[in-house]
Amino acid sequence: MNRINRLKYTGVIAGVGLAVVVLSNGAYANTGAKETGEEPETGIESEIEVYSLDLSENTSTYDADDHGIQPLSLDEEGQSEPENDVVLSAGAGDVLTDGENGTEPSGTDDPAETDTAEDSAEPDTADDQDEIGLSAGAGAVFEQADEEDSAVQARNIETPEEVSEPETHWGYTNLGIAHVDNHLNIREEPNESGKLIGKLSKDAACEILGIDENGWAHIKSGKVEGYCSTEFLYLGDAAVARGHEVASMIAIVNTQTLKVRGEPNTDSIVITLIPQEEELEVVEVMENGWIKFLLDDEEAYVSGDYVDVEERLEKAVTLTELKYGQGVSDVRVDLVQYAKQFVGNPYVWGGTSLTNGADCSGFTLSIYKKYGVSLPHHAASQAQMGTKIDYGSAQPGDLVFYAKNGSINHVAIYIGNGQVIHASSPKTGIKISSWNYRTPACIRRYLSN
Repeated sequence: MNRINRLKYTGVIAGVGLAVVVLSNGAYANTGAKETGEEPETGIESEIEVYSLDLSENTSTYDADDHGIQPLSLDEEGQSEPENDVVLSAGAGDVLTDGENGTEPSGTDDPAETDTAEDSAEPDTADDQDEIGLSAGAGAVFEQADEEDSAVQARNIETPEEVSEPETHWGYTNLGIAHVDNHLNIREEPNESGKLIGKLSKDAACEILGIDENGWAHIKSGKVEGYCSTEFLYLGDAAVARGHEVASMIAIVNTQTLKVRGEPNTDSIVITLIPQEEELEVVEVMENGWIKFLLDDEEAYVSGDYVDVEERLEKAVTLTELKYGQGVSDVRVDLVQYAKQFVGNPYVWGGTSLTNGADCSGFTLSIYKKYGVSLPHHAASQAQMGTKIDYGSAQPGDLVFYAKNGSINHVAIYIGNGQVIHASSPKTGIKISSWNYRTPACIRRYLSN
């Protein structure tokens, strides 16, 4: 049978099949009417004839008698007779297929002669696969439609866009870097007369919290939060580019006390000890796992097993006035505040200039000169002067000395709260450190209380 005829009668057969199913369930049939002989209320006769069609390929009109139309009877309970079960269980495609082959549906009870749902569900030819809507049973057609509808709904559901995390560089989301030769002042208010509360050394980093209409940036760096002029800051892409040029490797001590050696092996002599969480300026990560770093202005070594190495930018240092305990003289307070003004200025070996550059003993010499104390330009010689005191008695303004292989080779000024200020190295210049960033050799006092 050609495709047009198949389409023409598919609806007819499907409709008849559905009517029989409904009637067989007793929805509209009055089964009691058959027993009493009364007319059913619905006007539908108690015995309904359902026809299966024997359709040939070249037939355009059909006569029930000529084509073997067989009635299907309902029993007294409204159920179909056993010999016609195949007509009710077959889908529309099964009826058309049988008709197309010129055969009638079999009424036998033998299971071997009855098409199963599995057999009828699979199309036999490519044409049948193209016309799956016709050859499949009603349930299969509806199931396919449900699946397609679900697929359309799934495509229509809008997936919420993921909110990406802001990009960070060295821990900063809005990076600023000091664009100065020595240091950049951080003030308490956004103007030049604001109180000085901190400093950004050259190439030190900060988080930009905001910029006002006058070009003053509200920044935070380390423990300092204040204002500085954007005129002296790298911002945006320029700051990121500068950061890649100046970021340095830092080794953070992760053991209680770390031995520092003169050579990268355990046979070398121990120079000093460094406490936990101290930060070392890495010069090189060596192939044998040891770390070469700057111990002030000299190279030294620690085992890489006891440090965590990361890339970092310098932070601001605070210049907030220290609150000293009872008994600290005004001259000591003034000396410390004076010394802190030069944080960030350069280290120059042999120099004594607080602005253009000094080494460790040149820095202490120049600071004490302002307060009437004359010191030689040599750390070991300075350690021979003044009064030796124990560690627990140190006061702001006392000098802390450090040694290498038993010989004094570095000096710093104690500023209270466990910190010292010193001209450390060509890389960092004048900086603030923990007083025991390396093992102190002795402390000397030059000022009276």
